[in-house]
Amino acid sequence: MVSVTINEQTLEVEAGSTVLQAAERLGIDIPTFCYLKRLPALASCRMCLVEIEGQRRLQPSCATAVADGMIVRTNTPLIDETRSSMLDMLLANHPLDCPICDKGGECELQDMVMAYGPGESRFRDAKRVFHSKDIRLSPVIVMNVNRCIQCQRCVRMCEEVVGAVALGTVEKGMDTAVTGFEGSLASCDQCGNCVEVCPVGALMSFPYRYKARPWDLAETDTVCPHCGTGCQLTVGARKGEFMRVRSKAEHGVNRETLCVRGRFGLDFVESRDRIKRPMVRRDGALVPVSWEEAGDYLRRRLSAVEGKPAGGLASPRLPNEMLYQFQKMMRTVFRTNNIDCASRWSTPFDTLGPLMAAFYTRMPLEEVIGNDCVLVVGGNVTDENPVTEYLLRDGARRRQTGLLMLSARPSRLDADARVVVRVPPGGEATSIAAVVAGLVAAADQALPGDVLADIAATTGGPAAATDSDEPVRLATALLEGRSVTVLVSADLLRSPLARATLQQLNNLLQVLRLLGKGLAMQFLFDRANQLGAWDMGVLPAALPGLRAVADDAARATLERAWGSEIPSEPGVDFDAMLEFCDTGRMGALYIAGSDPLMSYPDREFVQRALGAADLLIVQDAFLTDTASLAEVVLPAASYGEESGTFTNNEGRTQKVCKFREPVLEARGNLAIFDFVAALRNQALRPSVQHEIFDEIARLVPAYEGLTQDGLGADGAFTKVAPVPPAGEFFAPPLAPIATDRLMLITGNCLFHNGYLSEHSEILNTVADDPYVEMGARDAAQLGLSDGDQVVVRSAQSELTAQLKVNKRFPKGLVFVPENYKALRLNGLMRRGEYPCPVDVQKAHAAFEIATVVGVGARPGDLS
Repeated sequence: MVSVTINEQTLEVEAGSTVLQAAERLGIDIPTFCYLKRLPALASCRMCLVEIEGQRRLQPSCATAVADGMIVRTNTPLIDETRSSMLDMLLANHPLDCPICDKGGECELQDMVMAYGPGESRFRDAKRVFHSKDIRLSPVIVMNVNRCIQCQRCVRMCEEVVGAVALGTVEKGMDTAVTGFEGSLASCDQCGNCVEVCPVGALMSFPYRYKARPWDLAETDTVCPHCGTGCQLTVGARKGEFMRVRSKAEHGVNRETLCVRGRFGLDFVESRDRIKRPMVRRDGALVPVSWEEAGDYLRRRLSAVEGKPAGGLASPRLPNEMLYQFQKMMRTVFRTNNIDCASRWSTPFDTLGPLMAAFYTRMPLEEVIGNDCVLVVGGNVTDENPVTEYLLRDGARRRQTGLLMLSARPSRLDADARVVVRVPPGGEATSIAAVVAGLVAAADQALPGDVLADIAATTGGPAAATDSDEPVRLATALLEGRSVTVLVSADLLRSPLARATLQQLNNLLQVLRLLGKGLAMQFLFDRANQLGAWDMGVLPAALPGLRAVADDAARATLERAWGSEIPSEPGVDFDAMLEFCDTGRMGALYIAGSDPLMSYPDREFVQRALGAADLLIVQDAFLTDTASLAEVVLPAASYGEESGTFTNNEGRTQKVCKFREPVLEARGNLAIFDFVAALRNQALRPSVQHEIFDEIARLVPAYEGLTQDGLGADGAFTKVAPVPPAGEFFAPPLAPIATDRLMLITGNCLFHNGYLSEHSEILNTVADDPYVEMGARDAAQLGLSDGDQVVVRSAQSELTAQLKVNKRFPKGLVFVPENYKALRLNGLMRRGEYPCPVDVQKAHAAFEIATVVGVGARPGDLS
């Protein structure tokens, strides 16, 4: 620690701290323009100059390290004159168009001039003008170069945090101008973080432009609904109409940054596809009715199917309270444990449960990625969890975290990784087993002989052999680190090999623990409340708190609290529910907020199965493809129209706040559950959001002690006492059989998340057209070029889209994003088969014309 005195106040700070940081701790305000906390100091704006005793010149406080005994002054006449002169120079060429500037009222230059600026400018020359009109750099970013004060925040944010490198500067001195390359933002993520950090009105949001002023907005702090990172959002609405999204640097895991979906994708709440009134099926068509008519109809139909098994599917986008109440309703009102929260994969709870109990680390991502090594397994962080990618890049570049990647798809993070293991599609389990074998082989001196022999006897085998030395390099990197974090993409759960992959992850984590490594493990979910859905017990074999349905004590505790019995036999997952439907054994199937007809493999089977259910009830905010098959449709509130909580990937529970009213006759999800329970002459108690949260905090161990008021602006962490692993090691899977077929995998693209975001008009303006991505070698071998229209054909079906050639794709890999309804991607896939074997060929001209009105068209193209 070193001692420093600033404006006659003395304190001790850590060595290496800057004068600016020390002043902040004392509550002393030093103005800055170019400074951003999350980036190294640039010291270009000179607004933060201070006097340091013994030094002849003023020094930039943002870049000057504190020395022991240093005496600093921040408010002398020389400093005041210097700041005033700097601001006068900025105003010399700055246009005085504050009345029409979108930044008016929250402009840092305005605030600085009022606090530190000259009363009158000394400059009388004509102002320099770069362009007479604003430049629209992209569908969502507008630039007024004349207002730029050359602070470089936007350029550095784009390159060093986001990793897009879409902005740069030209010329020098007073003629410096920020621009997109070749006058556009073609390589941009469209995330708008440049707009967020711009201190003036040089960069603006086109969707928000000229719509409102800050003082017109009613702002609500909430959490992003798009992925499991759980970013803090501040939503601005004017007279009840959604206007914009921003984020606060002092709160949330995201530290002010957002991805394109979070910043520009919330207008989906105003979609024209909203369900406005209840509907029932009459003469083969859905007909709008009143809630009373819907209730009478549903009461009769529920009585008619009584005695047959029921099932329920709830979306992991719903808040905790709604998910908790849904599983309670299914278990106590419908008397079934046939409950699931995933319509894209099966969750092998027998393997997942022990892995979660032994290794899942509920703590800030900031701390988790501060470990010596971070291994990312599966998926593509850039597209699935963009803000998590920003934080991982920061860890690799600034904190020297060793970033290790193991996946089939390349991502932008590969450029910052120490080791990249590219695996064949579906080969994650085999590659992890090879890493484990490498660890065991290299650590023979670090483990007792009997332990080593036991591990080697189980884990040694076919998987240990590999044609690549990359798994060995990865094992070496893991051995060198004292602490290791493993981040696991939920995409791994798509595969029939998910159980084997989770088993090999268990082997890996156990070996690392035996080697004395500090361990952390988290999933990277692409749905906002997937961890919460598991915690709330929206699973066929698990009760709230991830306790087994067969656990008599856990079941008895809930039965006493709920005043109702719970079936003692585990239920079936969604795939088995579809089988029940298809074979005529399913009575009522209740789907809340999910669209399995678009997401579950084998569209033809899903459509047939859903159509065969005796009674299909769909509760949703949007008229989905699944809702179009329902017998009863109940209009629900959308995101932002009811309050609750999400639990993000970190295990952090945060408030999701209401900022608008439900449309027309739509009701809150909790009110609809009450409505349905009453039709069966039962009541769900409690039924109010804050009371349900209190019950969760009382009955779910991980949430014990949490209170609504205690969540605060940054939420609060759930806590689980790690259970020691059983010590069981699993044999490696057989190596995948080599094939010459192209293998199709899927996932989210950068601009969309599931199908919810396709209701956003803004995202649809920036998103790529539906596309097929494959490697350069495969494309050349098939005679295909970037931009070609191609047909992707499986044994089930085919689709047509534009080809994207990615030079970093491994041979044999084809990727099609799951986010475009028009493609009906799940029609290509067969249940229990993933990745999907496909053929790719160039589309014929006649077929290309046909796709304009067929599967190649985007929503709205023909409107």
